[in-house]
Amino acid sequence: MRMRKKPNLLPRMERCAGVAAAKPELLRGRWRDELPGCRALYLELGCGKGRFTADTASSVPDVLYVAVERVPDAMVVAMERVCGLGLKNVRFIDADAARLDDLFAPGEADRIYINFCDPWPSNRHAKRRLTAPGFLDIYKRVLAPGGEIHFKTDNSPLFEFSLASFRRAGFLTYEVTRDLHENGVCGVMTDYEAKFHAQGVPINRCVARLPNLII
Repeated sequence: MRMRKKPNLLPRMERCAGVAAAKPELLRGRWRDELPGCRALYLELGCGKGRFTADTASSVPDVLYVAVERVPDAMVVAMERVCGLGLKNVRFIDADAARLDDLFAPGEADRIYINFCDPWPSNRHAKRRLTAPGFLDIYKRVLAPGGEIHFKTDNSPLFEFSLASFRRAGFLTYEVTRDLHENGVCGVMTDYEAKFHAQGVPINRCVARLPNLII
């Protein structure tokens, strides 16, 4: 679904400039300097309107949370959410996930969240899925040994594809579930997730972890 254009987009983004990384390439290798006492760096690929971003970041104030989003009309809502809560540990990047190597040094990130990404259902578009082998190679470079990918989707074929991709790429998978909220709401929801859950759509989730020693 195409995001509706937001009125006064640029002035709204300018008001939230304090949480935007205008030149993220210059922070490559030193992101933790953005948050004194930072114990970890988490990335979120495709933060959308930022419900998950804000709620997760507020629960880990000593973690720098970097949200990557390529749709400014969605990102501005997420930025306003974060600013409204006064969070100091979130930065936003207007970029594509394919550019992570340019933005983060090898082993710099501790965790990556991928929530409800585009499933690209056609086989000829499979390489565009954020859990396709090409993207996993990028994540393996920016993640530290033992780093994790936390993945959620309502799309069952994408979930099965992703589980197989993780394992082929050398990730260890655990916390695998095909109905995350079967026994009640579990963890922080995204805006889409809350909508799907209200409609009775099962949510798939897993964690994929890099081995502590990479050979």
